[in-house]
Amino acid sequence: MKNFHASVVERRITVTEDFASHPMEAGWASEAIFFLVVEEVSGTQTSLDAVVEISADGINWIPEGTAFPTISSEGHYAVKVGHFGNWLRVYGKMGGANPAFKLSVHLHLKG
Repeated sequence: MKNFHASVVERRITVTEDFASHPMEAGWASEAIFFLVVEEVSGTQTSLDAVVEISADGINWIPEGTAFPTISSEGHYAVKVGHFGNWLRVYGKMGGANPAFKLSVHLHLKG
């Protein structure tokens, strides 16, 4: 029988600058899906480039290689991750003038 875990990593936060989600331990899982739920977007030519990051220790982070499409509007976005070790998080880089995103980050794990 497979194990499954769903977490709300960040709930309805407003980000106005580059950010990293809370890290999650996921070493027991064999697959992961990150969801970004964007409720509001404001600013001029606003964009969010979000990537999955991994860590050996939960402190030092490197890009895993999986990236969300560039986000510039409200909606639901997801990426799948298959090889990640123990620690996972999402890192987001903001673009545009006075960007602001109200969003949630969800992580679903299966092993």
